[in-house]
Order: sequence, then C-alpha cells, then structure tokens
Amino acid sequence: MIDRFKALVVNKDDDFTVKVNELTLKDLPDGDVLIKVSYSSINYKDSLATIPNGNIVNTYPFVPGIDLAGIVVSSNDPRFQEGDEVIATSYEIGVSHFGGYSEYARIPANWIVPLPKGLTLKEAMVIGTAGFTAALSVLRLEENSVSPEKGKILVTGATGGVGSFAISILSTLGYQVEASTGKESEQEFLRSLGATSIVSREEVFDGKIRALGKQKWAAAVDPVGGEPLASLLSQIQYGGSVAVSGLTAGTKLPTTVFPFILRGINLLGIDSVYCPMETRLKVWDRLASDFKPEKLEKFIQQEVTLQQLPEVLPNLLKGQAKGRTLVKL
Repeated sequence: MIDRFKALVVNKDDDFTVKVNELTLKDLPDGDVLIKVSYSSINYKDSLATIPNGNIVNTYPFVPGIDLAGIVVSSNDPRFQEGDEVIATSYEIGVSHFGGYSEYARIPANWIVPLPKGLTLKEAMVIGTAGFTAALSVLRLEENSVSPEKGKILVTGATGGVGSFAISILSTLGYQVEASTGKESEQEFLRSLGATSIVSREEVFDGKIRALGKQKWAAAVDPVGGEPLASLLSQIQYGGSVAVSGLTAGTKLPTTVFPFILRGINLLGIDSVYCPMETRLKVWDRLASDFKPEKLEKFIQQEVTLQQLPEVLPNLLKGQAKGRTLVKL
C-alpha cells in the first residue's frame, strides 16, 4: 500500500505558501475512486488558486489542479476497475476538492470519464479543460446550424489554451478560421494550427462599441468576454452564433439588443465545469475522433514537474500563455 506521496500544497497560515509536500492517503478527501495520476496541466484557474487573492480556494491547506488523467488503483464503484485509464476534469476538482497536482487523487466516480479509444493519458491532458471547452464551444455552434459554408469563424484569445484548440478543431472540420491576437510574434504559430487569416485585437474592438457593425463573421468562439465580446456581437452575420467561455477582458458586457432582435444572432454560454455527463462523454469521444488535432504535440509549450510548478504557475497571470503547459507526475 502507498505510504507517502508528493503533492503541490497551497497553504494560508501565518504566511501564504505554495510548495511540494509529502502527503498520505488519509490526507486525501473522500471519493469513490483512487487514481495514480500520470499527467495534469496548467489552466488560468490553477494559477489563480496559487495566489492569496485568487478567489478560487476557500479552505486550506489545498492541492490545486483542475485536470488530471491517470490509472485507477482502487474503486468502490462498479463502473471503474483497477487498471482502468481515466480522465477527471472540472466539477469541484482543484477548487474545493483536492486536484491533479498530486501523485495520487481520490475522486467521486460521477466526475470521472473513461479514457476514450483514440487518446492516450498524455494527449488527454494536452487537451485538458481548455481543449474540452473549445470542443464544447464548437459542438454548440454545430447545434446552432453553424457550418463551414456559412463563412469565416472568428476565434479570440487565439494563442491561449481555448483559442488555440478552437482554431485547430475548426480547421480540422473544414472551417475558414480568422484568429484574433495581440501577439504579432505568434502569427506563424496560429497559422500552423490552421488559422487562414489573422487580425489584431483592434480590428475586433477599436475602443468603440456600435449597436450594429459590418457583418464580418458567421460565428465566433470567444474566451475573452468583456467589451471585445460586445463589439464582436455587432459584427456577426445574420443568424450567426457566438460561443463565450471566458472573461479575461472583464465581466461587463455593454451591448444592445439590436444584434439579437435585428440579426437573430445567438449568444451561447459555455460551461465546462458542470457540463452534464452525457454531453461530456460526447465531447471527449469527438476529441478522440473527428475533433482531434493531427499533431497534439504542437500545443505543448512546455512539460514541467511538480517541483517546477511554483515558478511556472504565475506566468499564466502575466499574459504569457501560448498553447498548453503539461504537468508530468
């Protein structure tokens, strides 16, 4: 039986600390399935969980990491057996339930997805919550009659996890993808993902929000939110849709009803945290088949260990993200 194992522990006592500690199985929260974690990844929420005012973690000490993939060690649920390869993302993982920055995790069975055929554990964590959110966004666009022949699809925040995966998935499906970014140096990277054209942030939002603008895009995947979202809503073609999943540009949405009542567009909210399991399984199956990028390795910005996490995690809060950072346990 496992004696001790390592995990990244965030603590808020006399001082706020983020460091690798040794834990025992008794330290883990209740759950049906014990998993030996193979890989995790870094998301914006994970970085917030490791700063004092991140407003993610409520109780300390805590193990962050909203994504994990690994092998079942033991299970009280008949759906999972020892040796099964599984994925666990979202729900309360890494927020109020110890997460993936640990060599072992104990997770409720209802939060676990069997690793679909067509993916390895490493590939599943290259995808992670960011790729899942992008895939869910594309699925929702499909459900609202968006198709390649309708015209260009805009992807904002294009170099981030959600944006980069959305570009690749849409390109794989035959869409013309216009990528929006503030990083001119990353144009070659975006084209390698499948972007057919690239626009600056200012071309999406020039500082003025109009009730209605020129109809430029058939649809959009937007992990940015805020004023840029209000601006792009006014530029969506008649009957188009925007899938929104983020708020890096803020929470306020100073738009009007005109795009909705005069052009019949749809604003689709994308929630990957409490996405129903039926939909979750469907999305992961698509990610293992027709949504799967040809070369997932190109999404990996870097691969790090537990010991490197305290140094690497703050970078996402500085706007330095490009692709995905994989955590190898």
